[in-house]
Amino acid sequence: MLYMAINRRNECAEIVAGMSPLQRKVKRAIDIVCAATGLVLFSPAFLVISLALKRQGDGPIFFSQERIGLNGKPFRIHKFRTMRVNAESHGPQLAVQNDDRLTPLGRFLREHHLDELPQLWNVLVGEMSMVGPRPERQFFIDKISEADPRYKYLFKLRPGVTSEATLYNGYTDTMEKMLERLNMDLNYLENGTLGTDLSIMLKTFLFIATGKKNSL
Repeated sequence: MLYMAINRRNECAEIVAGMSPLQRKVKRAIDIVCAATGLVLFSPAFLVISLALKRQGDGPIFFSQERIGLNGKPFRIHKFRTMRVNAESHGPQLAVQNDDRLTPLGRFLREHHLDELPQLWNVLVGEMSMVGPRPERQFFIDKISEADPRYKYLFKLRPGVTSEATLYNGYTDTMEKMLERLNMDLNYLENGTLGTDLSIMLKTFLFIATGKKNSL
């Protein structure tokens, strides 16, 4: 419980977004261009993955789930399905390293972040950004907020396909990792720039292309 006491002392600290209104408009324009371009360029990958999942024959191709986004509004996030259909029959669970709920094809897609490709549509329609905090479910937001009420400030941002936390924090399978991710996302909220976005997108591309994570 020590982390709860440490983080609660920051409850009243107002956190202000670092990007100006103009920068946020440019960021949105970049999102639209990147998402539209990505949907075109990766259309062959969409086809191959869809056919592979269809051939797998154990459920739907796409996975859709409610997440909480900008201004605390819910939206449906889209992914290629990587887990068994009944993966959460016992309630919400965090994804973990070597998760036995993953199908063999799903494990490959997850390792190379190819399951995230359908989120380009979420970006195009304005529900997400290319860079921003990963969107979470209300169930886990409530748990994180009990430990650190500053989570509410993340609602000032569109959630992102990738982020610094995505690159460096690995699977957020414990409360400690969730709080570490929150701190990284709040730092992005306060200090993020268009240059930060471009750097994170480049590192994400290199990670996907090479399979090698970056190190801090």
